[in-house]
Amino acid sequence: MPRSAGHFTIWPPMKFSLAIYSAPHASQSAASALRFAKVLLAEGHEIYRIFFYCDGVQNGNTIAAPPQDEADLIREWQTLQQKHNLDLVVCIAAAQRRGVLSQREAQRLEKPAANLAEGFELAGLGQLTDAVANSERLITFGG
Repeated sequence: MPRSAGHFTIWPPMKFSLAIYSAPHASQSAASALRFAKVLLAEGHEIYRIFFYCDGVQNGNTIAAPPQDEADLIREWQTLQQKHNLDLVVCIAAAQRRGVLSQREAQRLEKPAANLAEGFELAGLGQLTDAVANSERLITFGG
């Protein structure tokens, strides 16, 4: 199998979706997903959607403040989203349970503030189903 930049190359290019189930601070799963996404894009693959579910919704929490000696995964997801126009979807039900709210949801639920990070959007599990239907591979991280 040919090698590229220290990684095995998947050829021909494929369309992937990723599902992240772990919070950025809970394990290495979210960081591994981010690295995997970067490698996929660098090798010419397409990412159809990145779906954050269960505790993974914390990857879209704009008020999280990691210590200076730790990676700021939320900011890194935002940078990757901006650079590649990625679809970062946070499960609305899981987000509400964990206090991650868009401005619209905060108003609807009469909460004092919103904290969904820019570049992320709230949607239902139908978006995960759509990702499965429109991708050649769904790769999951955490759980």
